Amino acid sequence: MKALNSLYLRRCHTLFSPELAKSLTTISYRINRQVAVLLTRKGEVAFVIVGNHHQIVIPSLDAYRSASKRFRGLRLIHTHLDESGLTEDDLTDLALLRLDYLCAISVIGEGEWSGYYGAHLVPANPDDTVWEQTKKEARDLPEDDFNAFIAELETNFAKASPTKLVDGAERGILVGVATHSQREEAQESLEELKDLATSCGVVVYDSILQIRPTPDPKFVLGKGRLSDLQIRAMQRDVNLLIFDGELTSAQVRSIGDFVQIKVVDRTQVILDIFAARAQSREGKLQVELAQLKYLLPRLRHKDTAMSRLTGGIGARGPGETKLEISRRHVHERIRRLEKELASLQGSRSSRLSLRQKRGLPVISIVGYTNVGKSTLLNSLTKSAVFAEDMVFATLDTKSARLRLPYDQDVIITDTVGFIRKLPRELFSAFRATLDELQDADVLLHVIDASSPQMESQIGAVEKVLADLNLTHKKVIRVLNKTDLIVTEETLVALTRRLEAIPVCALQKASFTPLLEALGKIVKERR
Repeated sequence: MKALNSLYLRRCHTLFSPELAKSLTTISYRINRQVAVLLTRKGEVAFVIVGNHHQIVIPSLDAYRSASKRFRGLRLIHTHLDESGLTEDDLTDLALLRLDYLCAISVIGEGEWSGYYGAHLVPANPDDTVWEQTKKEARDLPEDDFNAFIAELETNFAKASPTKLVDGAERGILVGVATHSQREEAQESLEELKDLATSCGVVVYDSILQIRPTPDPKFVLGKGRLSDLQIRAMQRDVNLLIFDGELTSAQVRSIGDFVQIKVVDRTQVILDIFAARAQSREGKLQVELAQLKYLLPRLRHKDTAMSRLTGGIGARGPGETKLEISRRHVHERIRRLEKELASLQGSRSSRLSLRQKRGLPVISIVGYTNVGKSTLLNSLTKSAVFAEDMVFATLDTKSARLRLPYDQDVIITDTVGFIRKLPRELFSAFRATLDELQDADVLLHVIDASSPQMESQIGAVEKVLADLNLTHKKVIRVLNKTDLIVTEETLVALTRRLEAIPVCALQKASFTPLLEALGKIVKERR
């Protein structure tokens, strides 16, 4: 290595020196194997690699991960024992390892070469070109200042990044896998995942849906598609992949090691939103319990995949701090949380008993997240529950008194919104809160009439109600946001088909049919 260093440092400003090329081709010709060197930007030899006749194997380059903002800070100069160009493996290594440059010298004799092939990555462009290749004759030795070339290239990458103006935000690509029959549903799920990610402060650059019979057990995507994804992420300066589904700890580790950027799944995104939005003590305890139950099986493999969770998604609530403690301590913390939640459940039961003694019927509002449940509660009862056009704006149960026709007083409650693929950890943690629905006399199933995913949202809510054994309850479907329906004929047809009562939560005049229906039901039940 010292000899190679002395040969190269004489002309370290160029891609490679003629002395280095002669030395490499001499060694390669004599042993009939490919030979390579990895050079730093200072012109020092970081690695010498001896391969076989057809290829070389590049060692781990983790120590050089932070050599520059975007590239690895290493260029690979290696020999080919024929005059073939760069192989698919060569170009894949260039992209996945984020090498500054890759060069293959064609050996034709001892210390002799016919020419060389070079390639470097290019910034995002309309043609979706990933790299640029060049071919030079032996007499065309490189003369340009290589470091100046790389500095300009990195600057061009930064300029081409569509997310360059977002400071401190995570920049993500959404990833989904589905069969042909699931394509439409998977596309809707990815659209929803985009809203969830945006709620976490992630700038979503793109979404990718791969159609395949079954997900790859190790990488979820096919390895080739994952390579393309890694290149796309690098071109766009993306630092986060969000998978639409729950990943195992082994999959997170395998994918993270392959693409070398942070990897999270849908469950982590939802848990992150809950951690940020929980306000009451009970809500915070429920979220922490859900996060710990999610992290517990993943503590077994604390490695680089987990160590990437240094901020953003996965770091709110208990987050990464819980990764530093033993599984035994996590189990103890879970037991304490469950005990505290059981105590709070007792207080809630006492309040419910008091309501029952007063003979106040209970009406519970249920529905998909962000369909306008809190807004409807506020308008019906003149309350001031937090309501915003965002997913999971309400996590804590809110109650208020409502006067119905026939001079009847009832308690109406707002509950946490449902969502498709609801994480089982959240369902378990919020089970006590959701079980309050068992004591409701009537369930108001609020539906967003303007949502393109209305049908699938209805299905998701009904599935949760079935999981809670609430199918026997009296349910009134309430079609909200009817002011966004284009024509009256469409609204009438939709109302008839869903057997729903149309309202607009922002227009109190639209509540009369709903209040009359509730009044009749409560009167009959009495």
